[in-house]
Amino acid sequence: MRKAVLLVGILALAGVASAQTFVWPQKWTVAKPSEAKRGGTLRGYTISDYRTFNPFLTAEADSVPEIISGDYGLVRRDPTTGDWIPYMAESWTISPNKLEITFKIRKGMKWSDGRPITADDWIMTWRIHTDKAVGSNDYDNFFIDGKPIVLRKLDDYTIRFIYPKTDAEAFAIASFAPWPAHVFGPVYQKEGAEGIKKMWTLNEDPAKIVSAGPWVVESYRPGERVVLKRNPYFGEWNKDEAGNPLPYLDRYEIRIVKDVNAALAEFLAGNIDIFNPSTVDHISQIRQAVQQGRLDATIKVNASPVASSQFMVFNWNKASDPFKQSLFRSDKFRRAMSHLVNRQAVIDIVYGGLGTPMYSSVYPVLTQWINPKVPKYEYDPKQAAKLLAELGFTKKDREGYLVDSKGRRIEFNLATNAGNTQREQIAKLIVDEAKKVGVKVNFQAIDFNTLVGQLLSSGPDRPFDAIIIGLTGGGLDWPFGSNVVPCKGNLHMWNKSGQCLDPRETLMEKLYYQGRTELDFKKRVEIGYRMQEVEAELLPVIYIAGPNYHPAWNNRLGGEHPDAIISSIWGSREVELTFIKK
Repeated sequence: MRKAVLLVGILALAGVASAQTFVWPQKWTVAKPSEAKRGGTLRGYTISDYRTFNPFLTAEADSVPEIISGDYGLVRRDPTTGDWIPYMAESWTISPNKLEITFKIRKGMKWSDGRPITADDWIMTWRIHTDKAVGSNDYDNFFIDGKPIVLRKLDDYTIRFIYPKTDAEAFAIASFAPWPAHVFGPVYQKEGAEGIKKMWTLNEDPAKIVSAGPWVVESYRPGERVVLKRNPYFGEWNKDEAGNPLPYLDRYEIRIVKDVNAALAEFLAGNIDIFNPSTVDHISQIRQAVQQGRLDATIKVNASPVASSQFMVFNWNKASDPFKQSLFRSDKFRRAMSHLVNRQAVIDIVYGGLGTPMYSSVYPVLTQWINPKVPKYEYDPKQAAKLLAELGFTKKDREGYLVDSKGRRIEFNLATNAGNTQREQIAKLIVDEAKKVGVKVNFQAIDFNTLVGQLLSSGPDRPFDAIIIGLTGGGLDWPFGSNVVPCKGNLHMWNKSGQCLDPRETLMEKLYYQGRTELDFKKRVEIGYRMQEVEAELLPVIYIAGPNYHPAWNNRLGGEHPDAIISSIWGSREVELTFIKK
């Protein structure tokens, strides 16, 4: 899914850049260019090791390709207005029928190996993303109701996007990051999708990983850290208002830690610079350290609701276990499971009261999109037991678990990623609540990359029962995932058979494309409301709750956003405008 804001700015030709240079507005930061210092290292963290450096194979947030590219393409959002503004493009024109956008690419941009960035890079990137055999998580972005969005090169610095229908996400699509045609093109032309899949593994020589963004990979030590260094060519066309090249920093070091508690300990010790606490305990530890003079840091509590989701998803593709498959495909069973999710306990125990319950796929921060009348299956163990009884589970075995007339027990395995202590706590709460009504849930925390592999697997028999995970990356133009809602989507996580199995899946897919092609904002919201009602009836995944957004940073950093911008949508800063004060 893509990060986006309201359509009202979609046709604006707002610009802050000259023909060759993109000028980062000073209003995006509290610091003046004269205050910024060059050099130094930003120290971040991740709780999961990386799966790949390949931009066509990654599906997780905060992947190395996303970080080094800056995740911006021809256009990007102005966080102060939400408007689309030119970025790697210097301008655009829109056809009268709004089905074509022609972009003039900014001249003078270079890859980190010094080669010029041209239209060929977008064309090749688009070709690889839209090759089904590659398996790109971005594949679904380039299709509307099964019809492809086509890119055409008009000349080396002009590219045209041709949409099969009007598209509320037209500019979000055009914001995809390009990758070097001179690196990927020869391999793709010779070896096709299989050749692409072999490229840029974790064993790749960092010097061969080419970037258009602010960073290149300097070194990677599995399980320990990845170190990124400044891409000098990026600063040739990205400058602050005083003309200084960006980023200010020399390096960005990302430490790989075992879990969130380990990350907090590193932040409290002053060893990492940015940490977003999600519990009252973590917030209080940071505040106490600051008050006692052990840590010089800033924390913004309840800056906004969260711009992500946490949910439990059941696998509909269990051909080797017809009993479980039938159970997981039953909306009555899924509603019963939703009634066993004590969202208030999750907020109180896991997030210390600073969280928001969720009942639909729309992130809590996107308030204008949330249907207040959407059906909710709130915590109600008695109702859960009633629904399970209607499915034939009226008796219990010797161990106290529900069984049907054939003696088959309701039992399933529930996994989440090890190291995410909040998800582990949520899972344990679900295990306890399920046991009270006679449902046996076997919880296991597993490696994140293994978990993602299971989730992305496809076919009639996938290797998991249920998973707790989350999504991020949605937007305000149309906050439903192009790779989540359509039945063939890469993240249509409950059903990866390749086809709709329930009429409500089909209806959701129809509504998704109906809304995405509707340019009238009010009408689009109405479609979004209807879509949430169908989603709640089908209940393909069970949304739980999320922490509010509480960004914290070490005060050695400068260049954060003004308070008016800080939110879970825009974050606390632009890394390009971040610098080391002391």
